[in-house]
Amino acid sequence: MFGADKGHVDATDARMNGKKLKIGIVQARFNASVTDALAQACKTELLALGVAEKDIDHITVPGALEVPVALQALAEKANYDALVALGCIIRGETYHFELVANESGAAVTRLALDYQLPIANAILTTEDMAQAIARQEEKGRDAARVAVEMANLLESL
Repeated sequence: MFGADKGHVDATDARMNGKKLKIGIVQARFNASVTDALAQACKTELLALGVAEKDIDHITVPGALEVPVALQALAEKANYDALVALGCIIRGETYHFELVANESGAAVTRLALDYQLPIANAILTTEDMAQAIARQEEKGRDAARVAVEMANLLESL
């Protein structure tokens, strides 16, 4: 999938052709500086992969635990080829981090399986803000690539 340069997509790879795909993005607003960067990187990469701007729907929700509910609402519409989950959970001093990370991650996976719909999970789980910032652009791009590749794979099966 990737060329010799880390992160560069081979433009001739049909799996990475986003033309004719409709993609939904659900972004948590909690830790907005990070999730805004994730969303921007994701949308920029989707456009670079050929997804038309009019075929990208982007909605926001309060936090990571609300992401699956919005993903489910989009999946119910049954007109998306793939969805993307964006969020940022940073470890604190309580068990809340584990709860939010585990529950949001499990719910995203369950929705993908239940609806047989690719959902690229880019809900970051980091120890601190510096780790989140270091990952925000790369993981946003990765989510776009995963969404496009998996949409094309499922279409071909």
